Amino acid sequence: MNPPNILLIMSDQQRADCFGFEGRKVSTPHLDRLAKEGTRFSACITSNPVCQPTRASILTGQLCMTHGVHDNGIDLDPEVGEKGFAGTLAKAGYDTAFFGKAHFSTYHTFEPTGSPECVKSSADFGPNWFGPYMGFQYAEMMLVGHNWFLPEKPPLGLHYEHWYYADGQGDEKNRLYQLGRSDTHGAAQTWHSQLPVAWHNSTWTADRTIEWLKKPERKEKPFCAWVSFPDPHHPFDCPEPWSRLHAPEDVDLPKHRTRDLDQRPWWHRAAIENEPQGPADNVAVRKAYSRIPPQTDQQLREIIANTYGQISLIDHQVGRMLIALEEAGLAENTIVIFTSDHGDWLGDHGLMLKGPMLYEGLLRVGMIVRGPGVKADQVVAEPVSTIDLAPTFFDLAGVEAQLTQHGESLRPLLEGQAVQRECARSEWELLPGRVGVGLSLRCVRTRDAKLTLELKTGVGEMYDLQADPDEMRNVFDDPAYVDLQEHLTALVHARPDDAGPVGKAIGSA
Repeated sequence: MNPPNILLIMSDQQRADCFGFEGRKVSTPHLDRLAKEGTRFSACITSNPVCQPTRASILTGQLCMTHGVHDNGIDLDPEVGEKGFAGTLAKAGYDTAFFGKAHFSTYHTFEPTGSPECVKSSADFGPNWFGPYMGFQYAEMMLVGHNWFLPEKPPLGLHYEHWYYADGQGDEKNRLYQLGRSDTHGAAQTWHSQLPVAWHNSTWTADRTIEWLKKPERKEKPFCAWVSFPDPHHPFDCPEPWSRLHAPEDVDLPKHRTRDLDQRPWWHRAAIENEPQGPADNVAVRKAYSRIPPQTDQQLREIIANTYGQISLIDHQVGRMLIALEEAGLAENTIVIFTSDHGDWLGDHGLMLKGPMLYEGLLRVGMIVRGPGVKADQVVAEPVSTIDLAPTFFDLAGVEAQLTQHGESLRPLLEGQAVQRECARSEWELLPGRVGVGLSLRCVRTRDAKLTLELKTGVGEMYDLQADPDEMRNVFDDPAYVDLQEHLTALVHARPDDAGPVGKAIGSA
């Protein structure tokens, strides 16, 4: 058989349990079917809990302190990015393409950077630019995609923004987007958008992918496409009628919804209460957009119902793309992967969104793989990471990586082999712009336990996930767990010795 096609589909900020097959009351029929027809990983974690670092890690196969994008606001060096899986597969004869939200580079920069993803530089590229970018030979992208920031007006913006305003109705679309017909009980950043679904960026991302898949040349060479949806990221602005698909009174509420900061490591309280640092506009955005105060149960229901709607709309687009693969005669030799860059606390422990509290809702992400050679209806409980994707692609395509790989190929697990994994890793070198204090967080997760260590102070957080799956009791200093603490600490320090220096942010995100 010819080298397989690879279709990587990713959502943004979707927890691992927000799928129908995980038992939550969210409608994901196409993703449920994909999981049934393939293999899903029940203990897959992100290599970093915010966008830019984990996306750079997926592309390169490296931990963030090695490729250098260790926090939002730091750009991936194009010379490194071009040696990631897209550029490597392109050199081996693959057609490579990117659709949707990339976020390998910083959007809101202090100065123009020359990157197509920099808002201040985007006008330099224009409507006829389609790549190459970071090893992808073809690209159709958007800027940001989270409509707290409305789509940039041309000449700024990229492909989605140019399309959005092309009919002269962009201002009217923005007005409809900001409308919400009914009360959401004061839920933070939550409304029923009136933007017609045909103009929504989830629809556009799938439309552009489907058109590319249908081109006759897709049968001439193997392809690798990364399709990246900006949702279910906040604001919680799902368009009607999808926002009404899940009734707030029917959704699942977190079991533990109260902040217990006195029982947690020092940086939990600091991350919530400290003043972010940096320019005034960055501080304002971090306080208004990146932090959500405690919500009532009714408000939390509204947020979760809206998030479920965003996920179901993405699921619908996934179904459309799977149909397109079938109709184009490509499905039989295409590896389809669905995952997310990171999760969302979504009310766990009284928290919303993301930050330096690496609870399972944020750290664990879904990972579904279907395709030739992949065992059907299989659930793998070994600890794996999204950083394993690049080495998996190289293994499947029979090519050598150009960069050092920190991940391992998932192929043996996909084929049903009884391979044991000791741990998966996540790391985050936080600059003080987000939470007002710099942090050096290193995390390891095994099948049954998780340790997060803050290297600057030596303070740790450890949970026995088998006995305490809700992470209510930090056993880092518990004498009964000293052997486990020593073992996991040793795993933290066993990280490959190729970390680079701490970088400097060139913008907010």
